[in-house]
Amino acid sequence: MSKQERTVEESMEGAVVYNVPIPKDLKDMDGMAPIIVKSPYQVDYIHSYGQDSPFFAGLANKRLLGTHCTSCGYTFATPRKACMECGGVCEWVELPQEGRMHSFTVCHFGSEEFLPECPYVLALVEFDGVNSLFLTRVVGLDPTAPSLDWIGMKVKARFRRLSRLKPTDVWFEPV
Repeated sequence: MSKQERTVEESMEGAVVYNVPIPKDLKDMDGMAPIIVKSPYQVDYIHSYGQDSPFFAGLANKRLLGTHCTSCGYTFATPRKACMECGGVCEWVELPQEGRMHSFTVCHFGSEEFLPECPYVLALVEFDGVNSLFLTRVVGLDPTAPSLDWIGMKVKARFRRLSRLKPTDVWFEPV
């Protein structure tokens, strides 16, 4: 078998480093300061919403979708394809865009998506005819002055004009 010669093409991409210090005596290598290189790193993350795709398509079209069990009739504000009550198959249904605040908390820290909004109000919204609650932000209330008077307050869905296909495409505001 013959030896194949390989070459590595060099380019000007990546980190370019000049004059990297090295001790004159190789015995002093363990005392050498570490080389630190800063370079950009980007990954295109491909994510599938799978069975939740209709929910995000609904948000992009200013519609709030949940699911309804075809066996026991349980309606979920947070959609799922299999019923958590009886295991039956669920079908897509449109939810009301008005509901009431069932409970809330004030978040002083959040994921990267929510950091610019801290503090913010996170609430569970209940809808007439829907058995479960919907977790969402409520915008338009002062998170520095929370009040138990907010419980039961009527709220209405608002949608991002230009969808990002993210849960942040919908939020609620007081009616």
